[in-house]
Amino acid sequence: MPARVLILFSIACCCLLSQQAHSADLSLNTRSRTETADETGRFHSLTKPTTWQAEQTAIVVCDMWDKHWCPTATERVGQMVPRMNEVITAARQKGVLIIHCPSNTLDFYKDTPQRKLAMAAPKVDTKIPLQGWCHLDKSIEGAALPIDDSDGGCDCEEPFTKNYRAWTRQHPGITIAYNDAITDSAEAFYLMKQRGITNVIVMGVHTNMCVLGRPFSIRQMVQQGQNVVLMRDMTDTMYNPKMAPFVSHFTGTDLVVNHIEQYWCPTILSTDIIGGEEFRFPADKRKHLVVLCAEQEYRTNESLPKFAKEQLGHDFRVTFVWDDANDRSNLPGIEAVADADVLLVSVRRRTLPASQLKFVKDFVAAGKPVVGIRTASHAFCLRGKEPEAGLENWTDFDKDVFGGNYTNHHGNGPKTTIAVPPDLPQPFANALKGIAVGKLVGNGSLYRVSPLAETTSPVLIGSIPNADAEPIAWFNKRADGGTSFYTSLGHIDDFANPEFQKLMTQVLRSISQAN
Repeated sequence: MPARVLILFSIACCCLLSQQAHSADLSLNTRSRTETADETGRFHSLTKPTTWQAEQTAIVVCDMWDKHWCPTATERVGQMVPRMNEVITAARQKGVLIIHCPSNTLDFYKDTPQRKLAMAAPKVDTKIPLQGWCHLDKSIEGAALPIDDSDGGCDCEEPFTKNYRAWTRQHPGITIAYNDAITDSAEAFYLMKQRGITNVIVMGVHTNMCVLGRPFSIRQMVQQGQNVVLMRDMTDTMYNPKMAPFVSHFTGTDLVVNHIEQYWCPTILSTDIIGGEEFRFPADKRKHLVVLCAEQEYRTNESLPKFAKEQLGHDFRVTFVWDDANDRSNLPGIEAVADADVLLVSVRRRTLPASQLKFVKDFVAAGKPVVGIRTASHAFCLRGKEPEAGLENWTDFDKDVFGGNYTNHHGNGPKTTIAVPPDLPQPFANALKGIAVGKLVGNGSLYRVSPLAETTSPVLIGSIPNADAEPIAWFNKRADGGTSFYTSLGHIDDFANPEFQKLMTQVLRSISQAN
């Protein structure tokens, strides 16, 4: 037996042969995306508990190679390995079959029992022929992935030699136990059928390439009728931020994960297997921004997604929570607020069940930053009437969170002229740094909000003919210690103004860093 194989075999046996696996339930929180209504292009991100039998489940470790031709891809694989190995070990002990799939390296493992185990699985007929690679299915997924990876996807700054086979084996930090399997082909599915395995957890790299395309991975396992999930914090993407849509590398991964959730399968987290905090790459410094969007009058359901895509992809990990098309008092997926660093509210006169509104109340009570636009001043209360049974008014949301005093608005017609107050204090002036305030204009009716609470610091004042000036943007230092920002701007034409986009971007950056 070759020396390197003997070493692999010995380590695996010494470390793990004595461990007695036992079958158990896997309690998973599966996240998927469903369209809010036909042809809206907006999706609810919904999480639901799911239970799988461990003995009916396999983990597929996709192309976690020892080296990649892209140095930063190699680095990120190394960063994932300790957490991934911990997940694999815990799952193995529960009775999950681990199938290691380091493509194009099987010569390294040719004499191992793990390789022989996969080879021994009898071939079975398949619903759709298993291919060496399954490309984008335009009939299911649309014309393209949400990122442009046509340059190969490497995000290295230094020149590099691309597209050569740099890998020789799976990363050595991932333990291969005696009863695991090793393959890079349809053998993985044959082995699953032999074992009565119907559930597949995919982890590894890269979501836009091997994780979707390989014969043992998402597209083809779904096509064979397997129950498939992607472990979304144990994966990466070949994406260069210099390519469309020109967002952070890590936002690029999120976009492909969203694509997978929409068209192929749900996702889970490593925390479902081992608890703790979800894995984040050390270089991923983005804050989590959750956007509550439930108003139609000013069409923020159109302007906010466009703004987020074009302006926020480098600094934030963005989650949208949309209203239910069939129920005004329901915001599906609002539990995402519990994980948010910053909350952006664009909601108009919605009353919610106490269980949903509690996510917002708890977020505020924790002293976290809140940004509100336009109708957020009257987000969670009805006008002059009580809510239906089981629903709650938060009448003082404007006062409690923004230090505001919305009473009504002037009539439509004149556009609002905008100026900076003469006594604008630091550091609030930094929110306007580099902004040509003279190019700002309010396209919606001017809100009546005076007087504001003493805890507020106005940064923009709006005026229309024959009316008193009103604050239209201000910061508020809340009683809970958190900071809020509110602006009565937010009309769809406001978002078309680059200066307003810059204002919102700078506010979100500064307020997220200050808390």
